[in-house]
Amino acid sequence: MSLKIGVVGLANVGKSTLFNALTHAHALAANYPFATIEPNTGVVAVPDARLQVLADIYETEKIVPATVEFVDIAGLIAGASKGEGLGNKFLAHIRECEIICHVVRVFQDSNISHIDDSVNPKRDIETVETELALADIETLQKFLPKIQRDAKSGEKEAIASVEKAERVLARLEKGEMAGENVEGLQLLSAKPVVVTFNMDEKELVDEGLRRELAAMVAPRASVFVNAKLESEMVDMGEEERREFLESYGVEEDGLGQLVRVAYETLGLQSFLTAGKREVRAWTVRKGATAPEAAGVIHTDFARGFVAAAVCKYDDLVKLGSEKAVKEAGLMRTEGKDYVVQEGDIIEFRSAL
Repeated sequence: MSLKIGVVGLANVGKSTLFNALTHAHALAANYPFATIEPNTGVVAVPDARLQVLADIYETEKIVPATVEFVDIAGLIAGASKGEGLGNKFLAHIRECEIICHVVRVFQDSNISHIDDSVNPKRDIETVETELALADIETLQKFLPKIQRDAKSGEKEAIASVEKAERVLARLEKGEMAGENVEGLQLLSAKPVVVTFNMDEKELVDEGLRRELAAMVAPRASVFVNAKLESEMVDMGEEERREFLESYGVEEDGLGQLVRVAYETLGLQSFLTAGKREVRAWTVRKGATAPEAAGVIHTDFARGFVAAAVCKYDDLVKLGSEKAVKEAGLMRTEGKDYVVQEGDIIEFRSAL
């Protein structure tokens, strides 16, 4: 599975600049609203230092990381749910994403206009959330008459669906987020959100400000980036990037933060496969069983699942080879009930 993250926010908050930096792409970044008319898409590798370590052990040059797809969506303005700006065209693109990266402007820069003429993170967040909620209200109001007709038949599922839709609609009309989805709909305000604060260099290392902003959006997850710094690192090598970040007192780049927090928010993890042909990372939900993980590789592996040979990454690195792991009794054979753990190295055995 490949995670799809929609990058959203008001116009001129640094969305496209951040998108360009994250994906090393060249989406248009300009100082006026709607610089991004169609969603720009970039597929990037999930940072995972373990893969190169395994490639060295297995003496293979082929490394296949897990991937994340970023979708840069045109800037939102108040009234989008009623067709202002790019309107529902903007909102429709969000429905296709598993999680929203909501970019919020914190930095001050007189050379970059703000759509509301002042920087106010709390207000800007509320503007975006209000538009998402209003769009969901419209969706539910159109959806309810149909399922209410179905419920007249007395079908239990239809009745339960009506009750849920009415409950969510009431919540939205009180100014709250949906909190849960309704079957058959992709409610925007029910999607998980990572609030991404775009800050200047001084703000980025201000722990007090970071705590204040994180508390403001809790329990939603938050990350802190400087899109301008991220863009300056686009052509740097890994070591140079690390040194550059350290010079600003920053430990992790924007991509690393976003992917890590998105995985945590969605309850995702990685397992690994390794051999002379390739080493590879796969994304699977936490709590997935061995057959479910096998199905991520190929559906036939899940249908014909027999067993899984599993070892821990740390054990393999410490001992240096599969042979040594087996001799130490640390290579286990697991069955259908085994729950995959982060960093497991797995070889699946299938009857198909």
